[in-house]
Amino acid sequence: MEDSTARTNILSKISQALSNPTSVPYPGADIAEPFIRPGQESLIELFERKFTGLLGKFFLFGTPAELSNKLRELIIENRWTHICCKDSALNRLLGDANGPFIRSGTLQNVDAAITDCMHLVASTGTILLGSDQSSGRALPVYAPVHIVIAFARQLVFDLRESIESVMLNGAGHLPSSLVFASGPSRTGDIEKTLVVGVHGPGEVYVLMLS
Repeated sequence: MEDSTARTNILSKISQALSNPTSVPYPGADIAEPFIRPGQESLIELFERKFTGLLGKFFLFGTPAELSNKLRELIIENRWTHICCKDSALNRLLGDANGPFIRSGTLQNVDAAITDCMHLVASTGTILLGSDQSSGRALPVYAPVHIVIAFARQLVFDLRESIESVMLNGAGHLPSSLVFASGPSRTGDIEKTLVVGVHGPGEVYVLMLS
């Protein structure tokens, strides 16, 4: 009986709220400037600080050769055997058409996925991925290790700038799926204990060319 009364009270309050909606206090307001302005940090430094704070691993390089050498070191150090990189432009950039960066991995056996990105959000340490990229929807999410090859010119300051950049070509050109990924996947639902790599990659790298 008590449960029924409580339910009735809740539904009554919902009904009253819907019949007397609160008006928007400033309907014409448009916040043109970000709440947090960038200080002396560059976008690269800001992204590195935010991204590594979310357990991401960040490396900055001046040349493609330096990036390729570091990637080779990571592959050897971590003993990644099956590397999946579906982007031919990235393979050309890495300069190793016959080495470990070719499509030697599939979704069934991949150790690490190498992808590009749409852009990076500095203020939140976030990577924006689209389903229309050559990596598709599944690869960046399914692989236990996700390696993103990016350029400093792809950095934007905040999520607003990110969304505006995505919408430049209009809604008709949006990919069917957008993913804002901030470091490795994680959950704290199990007894409030942080667990990393539950429903996505356990390690995320950003290798950036300045």
